Amino acid sequence: MNIPVTDFHQLSEDYLRIEQAIQYLEKNAITQPELNEIASAVGLSEYHFQRIFSRWAGISPKRFLQFLTKESAKDLLAKSENLLDTTYGVGLSSLGRLHDLFITTEAVTPGQYKSSGAGLTIRYGLHDTPFGKALIGTTERGICHFGFVGNSEGDAIDTLVANWQQAEMIEDHKATVSLVDPIFNLSQRTKTPLYLHLRGTNFQLKVWEALLRIPPGAVTSYQGLAEQAGRPGASRAVGTALGRNPIAVLIPCHRVIRKLGEFGNYRYGVARKKALLGWEAASRQSLP
Repeated sequence: MNIPVTDFHQLSEDYLRIEQAIQYLEKNAITQPELNEIASAVGLSEYHFQRIFSRWAGISPKRFLQFLTKESAKDLLAKSENLLDTTYGVGLSSLGRLHDLFITTEAVTPGQYKSSGAGLTIRYGLHDTPFGKALIGTTERGICHFGFVGNSEGDAIDTLVANWQQAEMIEDHKATVSLVDPIFNLSQRTKTPLYLHLRGTNFQLKVWEALLRIPPGAVTSYQGLAEQAGRPGASRAVGTALGRNPIAVLIPCHRVIRKLGEFGNYRYGVARKKALLGWEAASRQSLP
């Protein structure tokens, strides 16, 4: 899906309606509401609801919402497991250039990890995205933070500061705005790589590395991710590592679901997790 930067504000506004629709479906799944009921619940006519969905997702709301059923999730997991068996077997066993040569990762040194970023300068900015407002932080080595804003922009910035307590923080919208487009334009991901600068424990880095091998439109289970991180049976520890993932979307913790087709938790809300997965599935179908 090709998205001009100038459209991100509109897509961010559209997302608020999308999230409301997903939350309504979650609460009323048993009754399987019709499209006109969902539209009415979010304060729109069916025509306007169709229009917003098509603009945001590139497909009809009916087709998009089909991606979000438990049955569809189970089917996607089964198909993805076969795909990932091949992907994990290509010999990528250390942090480096992964995922279609799109993302290059570099971890801080053990000394930098203990010092909580002392000596580093982080430039950050708040930006509209297709999934609401987000905060991006970057060092001279790459993106060190990407997180969606919840109730408060201040809280989002506090989270960044807490992760890099000793780093110098500079608000710099111009330094981060150019990163939004390649993060959300899947068709650009093989053209210009993005660089990530990660701070985490050895186990967290292994989990995040395994996540980077999951392509858009695919998913894995908590158990499967634990196996690929070298800790079979450590599903709970994997869940903790996912919760501490500092770079949403690019390190795709939203692509981890439960074996039975349940979507599981997500740091930025289950509705946003479902929206991300549905959006990626729709975007993948539109790629050449």
